[in-house]
Amino acid sequence: MLSLYFVSFLLLSRSTRRYQLNKYTSQLSSITMSSEKNTYEQDGPEALEISQYLPYFPFKGIPRFYDIGGFLANPEVFQKIVDIFAARYADIGIDSVAGLDARGFILGPPIALALKKPFIMMRKEGKMPNTVKSPSYETEYGKRSGLAVQKNRIKKGDRVLIIDDLVATGGTLSSAIQLVKMLEGTVVECACVVELKMFIDPPAETGLPSRTNMFKDLDINDVPVWGLVSEDLLNNEAVLAKDYVDDGEEH
Repeated sequence: MLSLYFVSFLLLSRSTRRYQLNKYTSQLSSITMSSEKNTYEQDGPEALEISQYLPYFPFKGIPRFYDIGGFLANPEVFQKIVDIFAARYADIGIDSVAGLDARGFILGPPIALALKKPFIMMRKEGKMPNTVKSPSYETEYGKRSGLAVQKNRIKKGDRVLIIDDLVATGGTLSSAIQLVKMLEGTVVECACVVELKMFIDPPAETGLPSRTNMFKDLDINDVPVWGLVSEDLLNNEAVLAKDYVDDGEEH
């Protein structure tokens, strides 16, 4: 016995049937794509490929300074990173994407566009009007003044995704998290291309700062941090030209 739905479908015009079939096919495709999302793992096969475009070089006393300019110069790799982040956060419910001054301003906007969400700038103090400022914070380079965000960009209950290029001690991320909490928003996750795991919870005898302990002290240890590539894969030493000059600012 034919179902009522199938009989009704047969009675539709050819163009309407074609539209309904296309819609159904699109829904199936969406379901298939959704099942494939959020499967990217730290140091997975995609990360291994991307790591080849993240060279390191000595830079003002830092033996391994990782350069995102490597993948920015390769549109296909840059697009792959954007696609990975967009897939990871497409279905978890976010209201906005916040990028940290300055490299988060490069990565955040294309991810926000892919997710069709507003982009928020978290900048150094004094760069924007009508802001709220977080307390100063410590990084692997020393003490820094807090970040600032415009007061009307984050509303109570907003779910915010924070984007930056690299997380080490987590000082800059901690400043951004505090800004969101000051405005009564929720940080869904802090996402970075590179995560240096050596700073997550190092043994005390190493003398390295502990991101875990700092987040606990600041009462922000409920916020997850995710990085696509860790230092385990970052073994691509840059070949320095004979005329290479280390002319960056002191860290």
